[in-house]
Amino acid sequence: MTRGQPDRSDPPVFDPDAGSGADAGSGADVDEKPAEGSAGAVARCDALPPAVRSKVVALASRGISKMPAGQVPVSLRPSAAFAPARRSRLLGPQIAAAVELDADFREHLAIQVRALPDVAAALESTTSEEASPTESAAVAFILRTEGWADVVESAIAAADHDASRSVHADTVDRLSAALAQARGDTKQARVRHRAQIDGLKSDNAALRQTLGQTRVQLRDAERRADDATTTAETAARAAATATRSLEADVRRLQARVLDLESQNSSARRAVRGDRDAEVVRLRLLIDTMGEAVAGLRRELALPPSNLLPADTVDAIEPGTESLVSGVGRALLDDDPLLLRRLIELPKVHLIVDGYNVSKTAWPSDPLDRQRERLVTGVSALVVGRGVETTIVFDGAELLHPPMVATRRVVRIRFSPHGVIADDIIRALVEAEPAGRPVVVVTTDRELATSVTKKGARAVASMALVRAMGR
Repeated sequence: MTRGQPDRSDPPVFDPDAGSGADAGSGADVDEKPAEGSAGAVARCDALPPAVRSKVVALASRGISKMPAGQVPVSLRPSAAFAPARRSRLLGPQIAAAVELDADFREHLAIQVRALPDVAAALESTTSEEASPTESAAVAFILRTEGWADVVESAIAAADHDASRSVHADTVDRLSAALAQARGDTKQARVRHRAQIDGLKSDNAALRQTLGQTRVQLRDAERRADDATTTAETAARAAATATRSLEADVRRLQARVLDLESQNSSARRAVRGDRDAEVVRLRLLIDTMGEAVAGLRRELALPPSNLLPADTVDAIEPGTESLVSGVGRALLDDDPLLLRRLIELPKVHLIVDGYNVSKTAWPSDPLDRQRERLVTGVSALVVGRGVETTIVFDGAELLHPPMVATRRVVRIRFSPHGVIADDIIRALVEAEPAGRPVVVVTTDRELATSVTKKGARAVASMALVRAMGR
């Protein structure tokens, strides 16, 4: 803060026109003319240092407590019952303005302030060097004794000097801290750079060593390449020589083959001529014998018949065994080799109990995923074998069959609503002619027994699962 400029952090200066215009018209005398000369500048409260101004307000507040009500300005009378400290806190700007502008109030206040116990010592030491500049300036500003302006000027100068010294001390401290920080950063940077330089030196040494090793390896590789090139050229020349020799042999063999083919053709023509003559003779003999037999049959008038003498004996014929019953008798029902042998039979029909197999193989999968995996696995097993394959899924509880991606090599069927898949499988077995090999894959004992009685071969579901896995 410079002399003559108000501190912006202080309370606003009291405006007599805005705050107590009505009170001034009621009889309070306010001196609105500032003092002339050098005292004019220091007579304003806003020009005082904050400590001096606070001290002035505190002394005035204590003096107001001892003044008659008639001597107190109208704007300050409502605070007559306040304690001095509270009055200073609440009405500080108004008290300062009254001390600055109201000469009568200031004269009455001076009388009360002189009577304060701690002011007498200040009055005696206003010109002493040991006196507090703040105390002396505040008392001088109120009492306006001879030389009071110089005392206030000295206090303002001391406050400016202290503020300047504080600013300079803060600047020095800040610069010192910045210097220390810069020194520390420089030291850390020096250490970091030294470490980086050491690392670069180490990397450079390693790179030099690697470069040397690489050069040695490169020379070895070039030497090996030259040796390999020489060997390859020698081998190429030898191969070319061998190729020319082999080509000559091939040409000789081709000429020999042509000669042999010519001889073979001549021999075939000669054999064909002899065979044709023999065939003509045999055909003439057979025709002669046939005509003789036909004449004999007409002569005897024998009726045509395929009956043999043994067929006339009355006896019971033995039961015939189906083609699939004799395959893999030594194998277990769940052996995948048994299933593979059965589907290798000519014109075999493979019928799969769908859910029975899929729930055995993938019990934790949803049904749509089971169907997809079963159809894919069976298709991969029978593709290219010419095996008629039918997979039957149970749809007894479904109103509409679900969608399934069909395969060309596999027939997919669902049992109708209210009909189980076992009945459809039995109907498929019954629809086949007697003697055709039929294989049913299921672990349902009742279904396996019934289809076996109809001539089919039952295989366990695990056999198909293992065969698909292979």
